[in-house]
Amino acid sequence: MDYNTQRKKLIMPEYGRNVQKMIEYVKGIEDKEKRNEQIKTVLTVMGILNPSLRDISDFRHKLWDHVQIISDFDIDIESPYPTPTKETFSTKPHPIPLETTPLKAAHYGRNIQNMIDMVAAKEDGEVKDNMVRVLANYMRQQYLIWNKDSVTEETIFADIKRLSGGKLVVGPNIHIGTHKEGVHNFKEGGHSFNKEGGHNPQHRDNQHRNRNLKFRNNNKGRNKIG
Repeated sequence: MDYNTQRKKLIMPEYGRNVQKMIEYVKGIEDKEKRNEQIKTVLTVMGILNPSLRDISDFRHKLWDHVQIISDFDIDIESPYPTPTKETFSTKPHPIPLETTPLKAAHYGRNIQNMIDMVAAKEDGEVKDNMVRVLANYMRQQYLIWNKDSVTEETIFADIKRLSGGKLVVGPNIHIGTHKEGVHNFKEGGHSFNKEGGHNPQHRDNQHRNRNLKFRNNNKGRNKIG
């Protein structure tokens, strides 16, 4: 059992423990190219969790800096910005005020509720669909912390609808696959994006097959490394 006294201290509580675990996982990937791929998905989740940063002109720069802070400046990734050091930050990041309203589902946590509310308010379209995919995969990872046996996408989608008060209904073109296809691989967690950040539903079946093949190949590579 994971007791609070045994957990590592949250470096930036506004992102929650799961983001910290994601970054810890990415740090442990030995292949740098794969690390660079995975960290981009983590950055997407961080951007959704911290929407207040979008009002800042260097929004993306801040997210990359936050990755370094959460990793204790010990993650080897290629950033489009100068890599900061501990000395760069003489003071702690300005904390985001914590909410005190009751949670609708404690096992998901407040960050997911905030994500659902934000995504539900977006206009329908490709961007919203991509955000729903990221949200659903993040919810699946959180769900499996409490129930490690299994979880179907139907369960996650039903929870999204319930927690949004019926405002956010996942469309039939969105799939996240089974829980085994992405719990430890954020890049290939049941969705794929084109260069513009969109999803191509016409090639969904091929994407599923290719994703499974990549997942098996990645595991073979990790087994050889270990």
